[in-house]
Amino acid sequence: METLTITTARQNLGQWLKRAAMGESIGIIVGAQVVALRPVPVEATDYLETEYGLTQKEADRAARRIRAANRSGKYVEVTGNLGELVAARRRKRGTGRASRVA
Repeated sequence: METLTITTARQNLGQWLKRAAMGESIGIIVGAQVVALRPVPVEATDYLETEYGLTQKEADRAARRIRAANRSGKYVEVTGNLGELVAARRRKRGTGRASRVA
């Protein structure tokens, strides 16, 4: 494992992250510990909830509507911020949930 000080890591962070993403073992010394840089898997459901505030049920419903629109020759184009569009639609329907603060 290549170990770096915080200062050294900060100077070329992009390079170290790329190397870690390619599987190289990189660690940063933080106090008396070494913290490893490594890629982590992202689950689609976590991503949808975290990034867009969508539940799996809402995402599945949206995917069905998009597939149906594509089959019928109607394409759905989303412009702007998806999270804001979803929130506006929920407000319109009166099905709003408490918003999450990132």
